[in-house]
This record gives sequence, C-alpha cells and structure tokens, in this order.
Amino acid sequence: MLIIADHRIPQEAKEALGRYGKLLGLATEGITYEAISGHPDIFLLPMGRTMVTAPNTPERYLDALHDEGVEVVSGEQPVGDKYPASSAYNAVWLPGLLIHNFRNTDSVITRLADDDDLIHVDQGYTRCNLLALDQEHFITSDEKVKRVLDNFGKDCLYVAPEGIILPGFRHGFFGGCCGILRKEVFILGSLRHYREGLKVWQYLESLGFGIRELYDGPLFDGGSILFAGRD
Repeated sequence: MLIIADHRIPQEAKEALGRYGKLLGLATEGITYEAISGHPDIFLLPMGRTMVTAPNTPERYLDALHDEGVEVVSGEQPVGDKYPASSAYNAVWLPGLLIHNFRNTDSVITRLADDDDLIHVDQGYTRCNLLALDQEHFITSDEKVKRVLDNFGKDCLYVAPEGIILPGFRHGFFGGCCGILRKEVFILGSLRHYREGLKVWQYLESLGFGIRELYDGPLFDGGSILFAGRD
C-alpha cells in the first residue's frame, strides 16, 4: 500500500501513517504556490483503480505509483502557479459521482467520468473542502458546497474551517486533513483540538466509520491523504 501525503505533515503523523504502508512524501518546486506545493490532491485524483495525474507531476512520484501497480493516466492540463490553474485535479470522485467546479476540471477527468452523475460547485478546491464518506454522506468546510449537496438530497455535515492549520493562510479546510481507507477516516491531528471535533466524531460513528487520529495536535491541512495500490 502506497500512502501519499505532503512531506511537511507533522513527524508524528508520518510515523503513524508508516505503520499502514509505504509513505511517500510529496514535494514540488516551481510549479504552484508554496502552501499547496506538496498537496497530493492538487496533482493527483484517484478514480477507482486509476490515478489521474497532472502532466507536470514530478516523475519520481509517477514511478512510485507504477511500481505499486497503480494504473496512471496523465491529464492534459498542467498544474499552474495560481488559481484556477492549480485546481484542475482537486475534484471529488466516487463510483458513479463526480463533484467539482467544472469550469476548471481537466478534460481527462470528465472523459473518464462520462457515465457518472455530475454535481457542479463553485468551489474549485473541492477536495480540500469536501470529504466524501460515500455517495450520500459528506463533510465540508464550505457552506456553499453544503447547500448544493443539500439540494441534491445528500447528507452533508458542515464544520467551520477556523482552527485548521494551513501554513501561509488564516486556516485550512477539513477535507484536506483527511484520507479514507475502507471504513476508516485518517485525520491529520486530533479532534480533541478542534472546536467542532465532537460533532465530527459523532457523525462518523453514526455512519460506522472508524477514526484514526495521526497525532495529538491541531488539525493540519496537508492536501488530503491518498491511499493507492496493493492493500
């Protein structure tokens, strides 16, 4: 199992993730702005057994995916130095469902999702702001995203972004703190240090999800934790 996370996540979180698979710390230079330069969800979008990758993703990460037996499909649009060119791969995909700001989505993603239901949101950094638990249940730190999903009959919990660390910004977003492996949610930080932590904990437990807090500290937006390859 390959686990992809920003190379700048706290050391305790790195050690905890390393117990579940091979940890690959993502780092780039000169592609996009510093705060998101190591965020996996800026460069990579898992779509089932396929990983859609930005064409300017550094080769060593593509090699690691290939070595793990992951089918890698290159997108057409390179990640750019600022929004919206930095958001083309920051979509949320589940079997049968794609959620994104489709003004920004790379064309390869929409082609692969041709038979899926599409939900447009104005938030280009969709994955940063939205944790998809399954096709019907979500957690978001964007109130407008919640309203859109509510209109589609989805069950979406809103939690405030304040108190989530993203170096260089006032705060990060809840989705960027998390990754999901089977029925467990891995969180960069402890919900005890988050003012809406109890609400998140109760929501996840009500849906039968386990919770893996990766270090005892405030929530850290690392641009998601991605799990890929052999389990």
